[in-house]
Amino acid sequence: MRENDTLSFGMRLKGIVFALALLAPAPALAGSMPVDELNSPMWEAHAERLFSGAPVVFDHRVKVLLPLLVENQHALPVTVDARELGAVEKIVIFADYNPIPIALELEPLKARAYIATRIKIDQGTPVRAAVRTKDGTWRIGGAWVDASGGGCSAPPSSRVRGDWTTLFGQMRGAAWQDAGGTRMRVSIRHPMDTGLVENIAAYNLEELVVADASGIPLARLKIHGSVSEDPSFTLMVDPAGDGALAIRARDTDGVQFVGTIETGDQAPNLAMR
Repeated sequence: MRENDTLSFGMRLKGIVFALALLAPAPALAGSMPVDELNSPMWEAHAERLFSGAPVVFDHRVKVLLPLLVENQHALPVTVDARELGAVEKIVIFADYNPIPIALELEPLKARAYIATRIKIDQGTPVRAAVRTKDGTWRIGGAWVDASGGGCSAPPSSRVRGDWTTLFGQMRGAAWQDAGGTRMRVSIRHPMDTGLVENIAAYNLEELVVADASGIPLARLKIHGSVSEDPSFTLMVDPAGDGALAIRARDTDGVQFVGTIETGDQAPNLAMR
């Protein structure tokens, strides 16, 4: 090989290595804050409060699935799928410009790094998921959504209709067996008041725990007021053995909600409180 050919090959090889480095997640360094991929002026303030100096990195393996168009600012579907990361310790969903930024916090104790729910959106904002892995690093994914606004500062529809007490507390659930384990969904009728509407105090679900038939907790949710009215949560859990899943929830007034979801290969089941 001639000298010029050798130099040309070396330059091409360096170019390939550089391109691969751009595709890989940036290394996480404690105390350093990566430049926000979504260019939000609220990023640093939220990051300092949420991550307390822990390593932070933007990671394409944290997938945040959102609709292209926000049709209802009171109920924006959000799915977070971080299963490519393997086992994780915590998932936090938050919206930069919401007056109640954090929507929920999931501890997937014996569950996959996956959750689907609905949240309120008060204006156009980045919606993000922060996923803490076993090494203490927070891995971030997200996207901008455009919205007309008012999701957090307008009363829920059940308050407007005046029938919220009639349906309050009803629980519904379903579970499916698939190749990934047990997929389950649970919903609870609740107004989820933010406290930002005149003459309506803050009142929301604050905790939900899913346990298997032997009582072992599979997933724990900390829920905030920016989750939508009549909240619904879809999880992928890994119960030990067969049997019903137990659902226990509590709201900010201390009201308890209890239900069960039957599991198995049959069609989805419903469970009322």
